[in-house]
Amino acid sequence: MSAPILSVADLRVWFGHPPDRVDAVRGVDLGVQRGESFGLVGESGSGKSTVLRAIAGLAPDWSGRVAVAGETLSGARRSPAFHRRVQMVFQDPYASLHPRHTVDRVLAETLTLQGMDDIDRRIVRLLDDVGLGRGFRFRYPHQLSGGQRQRVAIARALAGEPELLLLDEPTSALDVSVQAEILNLLTDLRADRGLTYLMVSHDLAVIGHLCQRLAVMQAGEIVDRLEVADLRAGRAQNAYTRHLIAASQYQRA
Repeated sequence: MSAPILSVADLRVWFGHPPDRVDAVRGVDLGVQRGESFGLVGESGSGKSTVLRAIAGLAPDWSGRVAVAGETLSGARRSPAFHRRVQMVFQDPYASLHPRHTVDRVLAETLTLQGMDDIDRRIVRLLDDVGLGRGFRFRYPHQLSGGQRQRVAIARALAGEPELLLLDEPTSALDVSVQAEILNLLTDLRADRGLTYLMVSHDLAVIGHLCQRLAVMQAGEIVDRLEVADLRAGRAQNAYTRHLIAASQYQRA
């Protein structure tokens, strides 16, 4: 097996200082192979989103080893090369878009920051790729539905032609019918662009739809690892994982 595009070893993330320090992630190890979609699942407060934030450079206090495409990361600063390779899609598509910037400006600024040329053509292509089209180019976020805003957020993440997307609950703020549309879009984009995903969700059905492998987090630690085929067959050995399956709509689907 080739070296993973993302390698995480003994990741620890904390907030605050003793005696009030909170250890949010405790010794997480994972590897994501190039081209795969890997899921992190767990209940609220399990530390799964904090793992993504540490990788992205949004968690100032962490230790361990994180490497992306051979680049070992340190501290909370990320190199321009990292931001070309890795982008993040957040849970709330409205909060992640500037309310007074048109879709055109959002994408143009991102393309410019990534050093891209032929901005006009690239904007049109990005909108087409996420299923919006040029008619949405000069709209503001408040003129878009939740699903349309998330499509813009995905287009922005794709602007620099990254290799790895960090997906933090990208469908949880959307209606169920729209969730399926966004998951299908992400599936198609991964196939078309050869993308790699690390996706966080509390919803096993979402992980089962998009991912091949997953890790289950509880209280800041990984407590189980599964192939999605095992998840579908209910072959989980860990008691907490069995609890998640029993409590989810995934089992009843």
